[in-house]
Amino acid sequence: MRSALITGANRGLGLEFTTQLLDAGWQVTACCRAPSQARELHTLAARHAGRIELLALDVADAAALTELPARLRALRHLDLLINNAGVLVSGERFGTVRSEDLARSFAINASAPLLLTQALARLLEKAHAAKVLCISSQLGSIAQASSFRTVSYAMSKAALDMAVRRLAAELGPRGISVLAMHPGWVRTDMGGGSAPLQAPESVKGMLAVLARATPAQGGHFYAYDGSEVPW
Repeated sequence: MRSALITGANRGLGLEFTTQLLDAGWQVTACCRAPSQARELHTLAARHAGRIELLALDVADAAALTELPARLRALRHLDLLINNAGVLVSGERFGTVRSEDLARSFAINASAPLLLTQALARLLEKAHAAKVLCISSQLGSIAQASSFRTVSYAMSKAALDMAVRRLAAELGPRGISVLAMHPGWVRTDMGGGSAPLQAPESVKGMLAVLARATPAQGGHFYAYDGSEVPW
């Protein structure tokens, strides 16, 4: 049975990834900070008994990321790692940026995906043609930067993109594909109610891109529809 681990699985894109993979017959480890409060995940667990494990994980806690493999002793291999958990500080404008917001954004959006992928590398190597997906954003594209807004988020996503390139260079020769993806502007708690794209469409598109990805495409930055996003 194919296995996946998803961070930020309790809502938005993470919840939709969990739903679609379970519906497709995967075994899913769904990680979030407070699983006991994740009602939608418990509903999925009741519907897919035995194929989903809810795991408490704060990706801002570097020690917890390093220690995670010891908590996954029943997992023999990992076919797919989805680094989805993220944070966006809303309302940032020049003159209002706070150092603590920058530090937290980098810890969650950039450092955590790198550290978690590093920690789970052995499990990924035990799978056949494993994939790592890091949820980035078009706002992290340096080529398309045109304003100062959401600068903590944009800077941390640009740093994530660099991590993806370096991870792909390291893990590609081991048969592991590492990609960054822009999910589109999606109607979630983070994206807001004005976003034109629904989560099911975004996730379906990203899973389709992943399904045909090879290590040779590792380090590339794609949108949910398969088009390439400029760095």
